[in-house]
Amino acid sequence: MPADPLFIIVLLAVVAVAIVLVLGLGGFAGGGAFNKRHSNRLMRWRIIAQFIAVLLILAYIYLRRKAG
Repeated sequence: MPADPLFIIVLLAVVAVAIVLVLGLGGFAGGGAFNKRHSNRLMRWRIIAQFIAVLLILAYIYLRRKAG
C-alpha cells in the first residue's frame, strides 16, 4: 500500500492540508499584521486543499475497491 503512487499523493494532500491549517492557526494565534493580511487567503487555500484531498481519498477508495 505505501508503494502505491495514488496512496502517496493522498498522503501529500493530507499533509498539505495540515500545513495550511497550522499556518492559519499560527497566524490567528499571533494576530497582528500577518493575520490581517493573510487569514482569508489561508482559509481559502485550506478549503481548496481539503476539497482536493477528499476527492483523492474517494478516488483511492473507489479504485482500490474496484481493483480488489
